[in-house]
Amino acid sequence: MPRYMIERRFAEQVEVSKTDADNIRRINDEEGVKWLFSFLSADKLKTYCLYEAPNAEAIRAAARRANLPADIVVEVGGELRPEMFA
Repeated sequence: MPRYMIERRFAEQVEVSKTDADNIRRINDEEGVKWLFSFLSADKLKTYCLYEAPNAEAIRAAARRANLPADIVVEVGGELRPEMFA
């Protein structure tokens, strides 16, 4: 399944509870997308999330339903890691 990197910009610092995360996972399941992990910026105003999804529109649909921004959605290809070049 294709992978996507999503940049989300928030007006206020991000605080995610277990209930919030469970709701996001439920919506994602219904839209056919899978949240793999996220990075939070040091100022807690942005997240960078890696997802698997059939297409970018499924990511956007899940974000709308969860009331989350999806400012930039980029399909990513292969991985590069430092150990690959050792």
